[in-house]
Amino acid sequence: MPINSNHHLERNVPIRPVRRRLLMIATSILLPICLCTALAMNGVGASGKSDALKIQSLTVDGKQVSLQGGQSKSLGLFPESVSFGFGSTTNSGQKAVRIRYKLEGYDVNWHEGLGEMYVMIRFFNDAGDQIAENRYKVNGESMGWNGSLTTSPLAHRRETIVVPRQASRFWAVISSGGPPATVGIYVVANLVVSKSSGNSASVELIHSPFDQRLNNGFTNQTPPGWMPDGNHSSMAKIVDFGQHPQTKAFAILDEDPISHAEWHMIKETAPAVTPGDNMVVEWDEMYSIGMGDFLEARYEKLPVGHFLFRVSGVDVMGNPTGEETSLAVLVPQPFWKTYWFLGAAFSVLTAAMIGSGRYFVWQRMQREMLRLKHQGALEQERLRIAHDIHDDLGARVTQISLVSAMAQDNPTFPEKARADFDRISKMSRELVAALYETVWAVNPENDNLDALGNYICQMVNQLCERTQLRCRFHVLDLPHEVQVSSQTRHNISMAVKEAVHNVIKHARASEVTIRMAFEQGSLTVTVQDDGCGFQPHAGMAGNGLTNMKQRLKNIGGHCLFESKTNHGTTVSMRLFVKPADQCF
Repeated sequence: MPINSNHHLERNVPIRPVRRRLLMIATSILLPICLCTALAMNGVGASGKSDALKIQSLTVDGKQVSLQGGQSKSLGLFPESVSFGFGSTTNSGQKAVRIRYKLEGYDVNWHEGLGEMYVMIRFFNDAGDQIAENRYKVNGESMGWNGSLTTSPLAHRRETIVVPRQASRFWAVISSGGPPATVGIYVVANLVVSKSSGNSASVELIHSPFDQRLNNGFTNQTPPGWMPDGNHSSMAKIVDFGQHPQTKAFAILDEDPISHAEWHMIKETAPAVTPGDNMVVEWDEMYSIGMGDFLEARYEKLPVGHFLFRVSGVDVMGNPTGEETSLAVLVPQPFWKTYWFLGAAFSVLTAAMIGSGRYFVWQRMQREMLRLKHQGALEQERLRIAHDIHDDLGARVTQISLVSAMAQDNPTFPEKARADFDRISKMSRELVAALYETVWAVNPENDNLDALGNYICQMVNQLCERTQLRCRFHVLDLPHEVQVSSQTRHNISMAVKEAVHNVIKHARASEVTIRMAFEQGSLTVTVQDDGCGFQPHAGMAGNGLTNMKQRLKNIGGHCLFESKTNHGTTVSMRLFVKPADQCF
């Protein structure tokens, strides 16, 4: 057995270092993890929770929101009213005296409940019954308050009172008996009350009991003629404030949210007054007043965003105690204002605009194709009519003219018959000219400015040759590519023909000048003669001027006349050329 035992020990000796090494490795890995976890848990508790304070309720638009779980609480879309209920815990030994709150992300400053303390003047009648009371309240913190009686400044206050009817005596009172849960400190120094009646001099009724000039010489904490009172009278104190030297003053150091304390005068030393007297009450004060116990903070119509509602404890002097709790809340962004929705809406809108644009372009192209198809068919029909007139009617009328000319030359026909054939021949020639004018107007191959200019020159030249009237042409290069409609060509050529006919019939002119120009989409045609002239308004109806004006008006242009007796006449026609291919 000993041999076996030794052998067994020798076999286990190499195993011990291995186990020790494994234990060290496990410790080195797990220990930091445990420490980090502990620190993290401790950090969460310190920053977000306090044993002395608790957020007890959250109400949104009259509905309670559960506070279970540690995640941020959603207040829903567009909350009208949000209320936080909070206060001190009843089972905590480190209960905060005062409570303040702040909604991070919304509030700029800390807020406290509006606790109130007072300086009061109570009036009594001869029977000792109170008949009136004047209150001068304070709340919040006095100007310059810094949490210290030594360095915080005093603020002076002065009030006037008219003594009421039946009043015979009064008390001066300093009290914390304001709204329930009022806590804080109120210091009153240098209290002086005086009265005056009519024109008499002012008389001091109350002096500060701490005025060193009075040399009262009291040694206890109760000044002569005053007494502490209230259901927690020990909170009525005498304090030292200021420095070099310190001065004594009345103070209410209220640390109990459910009790109050006060200083007031005793009946035996209550000063006498007369109804109608004018009283002046003056004192210096400093204070820091809030509320304890359960409070409620209400917010209306919070905007979108993340907020942190913080509750912090402060002592009776308004100094932070380090106790704090908080609750994260969220007013979510409406889905139609989120980036993903705006992006999706923008994409859909863009796609819709592109689709609508493509659809409208497609519709316009379809209309254009139909128009071009209709225009092509119309031009083909116009071309066919022009050819029919030229080939059929023109040939027949020409044949009539030739036959009448031959009959006119036949000597066997009577003189009267030859005269009739002469008229038939002349009418046939005029009919041929009219047919050619119609063919020119109908033929779509002439729907351009160049063709219009050439036709007008030929037409005027033929008219002038018959009457031995000289004609001059000043026609700038008219672009062939500018298209004009058949209606426009017809009305312009007829107006020019009418103007030249007037020159031939009425002007007794020796020369007529035709000018044509096209600039910036505007066509100008001028017919000028050196004849006798006329009065435009007097001769308008007889000379066909009204007809020319109407022709230009029908195609969107205008016609002007300038004429002086013995100085000739100028007819100016101007219109904006609307291309034939843009008439849709």
